[in-house]
Amino acid sequence: MVPSDRPTLTIPARLGSDRSVAIAVFAMLAALSFLPVLLTPIPAMVDYPNHLARMYILSQNGTPDANPHYEVAWAFYPNLGMDLLVPQMARLMSVENATRLFLLLSQMLIVAGALLLEWARKGRVHLAGFAALAFLYCLPFSWGFVNFEFGLGLALWGIAVYLMLAEGPWPLRFVANVIFVAALYVAHFFSLGIYGATLGLYELWRLRDKRIAYRVAAARLGALAIPALALFGIMHMASGSIGSEGTSWFLGFKPIWPLRIMNGYNLTTAAATGLALAISLLFATKRGVLKLEPAGIWLAIAFALLYAVIPSKLFGTSFVDLRVIPAAALILPAFCSLSLPGRAWRMAALAGISGIILINLAVVLAVWLPYRADYAAIVGSFHKLDRGSRVLVGSTGDNGDPPFADLTSYPMYYAPTLAVHYANAFVPNLFTEAGKQPVRAREAVRRLAIPYGGPVPSGLLAAIAAGQPAADVPPFVRTWYRDYDYLYVLGPPAANPLPDLLEVLDVSERFVLYKIRRRS
Repeated sequence: MVPSDRPTLTIPARLGSDRSVAIAVFAMLAALSFLPVLLTPIPAMVDYPNHLARMYILSQNGTPDANPHYEVAWAFYPNLGMDLLVPQMARLMSVENATRLFLLLSQMLIVAGALLLEWARKGRVHLAGFAALAFLYCLPFSWGFVNFEFGLGLALWGIAVYLMLAEGPWPLRFVANVIFVAALYVAHFFSLGIYGATLGLYELWRLRDKRIAYRVAAARLGALAIPALALFGIMHMASGSIGSEGTSWFLGFKPIWPLRIMNGYNLTTAAATGLALAISLLFATKRGVLKLEPAGIWLAIAFALLYAVIPSKLFGTSFVDLRVIPAAALILPAFCSLSLPGRAWRMAALAGISGIILINLAVVLAVWLPYRADYAAIVGSFHKLDRGSRVLVGSTGDNGDPPFADLTSYPMYYAPTLAVHYANAFVPNLFTEAGKQPVRAREAVRRLAIPYGGPVPSGLLAAIAAGQPAADVPPFVRTWYRDYDYLYVLGPPAANPLPDLLEVLDVSERFVLYKIRRRS
């Protein structure tokens, strides 16, 4: 039950002198965790360069520097957090810095929201801050799902505010809910779903545990749902959408993601830190020092069921089930209590969670810092492109993915999309999906756009050029040697696969840039 009087920020007295150590360690870890974003002009996340490219288009729309291949088309749909905020922030700073500041703000919302939620629930901060730092570079965040990260941080704040007002006057609670539902709808649809599911489950638990009248419970649930239903109704009337069609279940991955979640760059690190955290939590639960409140048990079971049944791809959005895991990890600590028996236990627990945070942070820095040179190299290569040209992206990987055993190559996956800014170019795999982004390709090049496609395997490009394409070759590359002016091939430099057609313009450790010679 939420305390009726105003919570006060305290740390359990039994920590004694250790509380100052815990505060100092948390402050140090928080400062270090924000450091990668501050040190890297372009964070090395898979989707981030693509988002940055879109921010350039939005910020330059209506100016003499506007890209001639794209148009801005706003509609009443969600997932617009950075699309609305970054261009306004870019009025005061560069687009690159504004986008990076948005990412930093998203991280701060995650950490501060987790702390506020625990404070609202228990009247003290104890576990949530360390949990937030441990998941700050988890797989969905390190892959660059920036709008989701921003929306989830906002959802934590909304859940905390609702819990603080749960026993207060209903008009104030209703107004707060309206504000957060509207903000979350705009920021990210799935974050709105997390917010609504958490509070709906919380109200159902109140009904079950407190035996409040069904009429009261129905009224509270209705008040929660009305703002969201109103927004969906407006979206329907305005011909808006949530995303493209497409729902898929990849059931074989569901047992794997919990061990994969902690790190998006290194499988070994992800498994080691994930197993260490899981074993520690199971041990603490078995010893009785870690306990979930009844509401926490209710929510934990619900999150587990949601993870099991939700599609992996929903409304064209991938890795939907994967996003449930960090959401649960950030919400459930507010409903936990940890009572360690002595100073040695407290220091061991502090060292353990600090080790997990620092290991993941070290991997992030080891990937991000070298990418400063890689991104600088590809930005330099854009100056060799004719302005307004069309640029295709290929890969030496057989399936279109960069051909590396680990995932550290993936931050280069969408880096060529930045040519839309530096060379006013058209790049087919810029994010321009209707219902998700307010940018779309103009009619002249729309047939070539693949809003969520990756690099094309260089073997397929060679087969097409030789007149031996597969039967199911995608339309956007069917005549690629006539439709495009330049080709980036991602991966380690290799021999020119088509010397009669391709002229080498630039070579880097992670890409080769070719000019496509026109065939008569």
